[in-house]
Amino acid sequence: MLRQMERGGGASTTLAQLSRNRGISQVVRAIWPAVDPARLVFDLLTDAEQLAAAADGILSADEQRAVLLPTRPRGVKSMRWSTVDLAMLDEVAGLVATPARMGHIVVDESQDLSPLHFRAIARRVAGACTVLGDLAQATSPFAVRDWSEVLTHLDRPKGAVEVLNRGYRVPAEIIDYAARLLPSIAPDLTGPQSFRHTEGALHVTRTPASDQLDLLITTLEDALRREGSVGVIAADKDIPTLQAALSTHGLSHTVLGEEDTPERLTLAPVTLTKGLEYDTVVVIEPTHIVDAEPRGLQRLYVALTRAVSTLHVIHSEDLPSALTPELALAG
Repeated sequence: MLRQMERGGGASTTLAQLSRNRGISQVVRAIWPAVDPARLVFDLLTDAEQLAAAADGILSADEQRAVLLPTRPRGVKSMRWSTVDLAMLDEVAGLVATPARMGHIVVDESQDLSPLHFRAIARRVAGACTVLGDLAQATSPFAVRDWSEVLTHLDRPKGAVEVLNRGYRVPAEIIDYAARLLPSIAPDLTGPQSFRHTEGALHVTRTPASDQLDLLITTLEDALRREGSVGVIAADKDIPTLQAALSTHGLSHTVLGEEDTPERLTLAPVTLTKGLEYDTVVVIEPTHIVDAEPRGLQRLYVALTRAVSTLHVIHSEDLPSALTPELALAG
């Protein structure tokens, strides 16, 4: 427009003056509207027509209904974004502007990341990245199944994959027991090996349901007479019953995920235990953990590998088939 004015011999003006013209600004915004990533994703997830237009030929009608939020929030600010939603926001933002890049990125506990999460990491890698994780502990519904897939999403298809199968944190007796689940949850993984062998590190005890809480209290009292932290891990739905039992018997404890004074004894919903460790761990009713979610066996594997000294498994219902027959030392 400035050049047209100059060619037409109009009055002298500057680009800055034109940019302040309301009419010109309106035309520019209409032709080249600014993109707000949050608004764009919000509209896709809440507007059936916009989603259908964008997903035509990509998502089926059933898949579109699964993606669409059942209730539209009042606006972007009242939207409760999930971690996957935020990854979508980052995907859109990456199309609008290139994010700052970093020389080296290290990511731990990456087994639960989605392809979109890995793409968000890849956009920020200027040099190299180190990604660590245990596929046997992958519990999210969108978790990748192998590391070659991860390398593809990181745009590093020729990246090196190193298997770290030697450890020292968990005694061999415990890790070998947990590894019985691997053929079912991660058949391509070889069982990890521990440098530590501790006699008496593992106790698997079957007891009638009526005696289970009494056995739990006895086990905890014995553990608390020794040094170290103690964690009771159970299916989330079982936590209120266990909390009441611990309080009735006067065992001071902290419930993981609730604000409370830290205690040596922690009652931990299994969904919150990933990455944690306790000197002594008591896992209550493994079948309840397995039945609570589609990837319940993976969640149980996480629970069984939280102990750094001693693991007690107490159950009244049948154990998952991979963990039977029960050990001769049980009891």
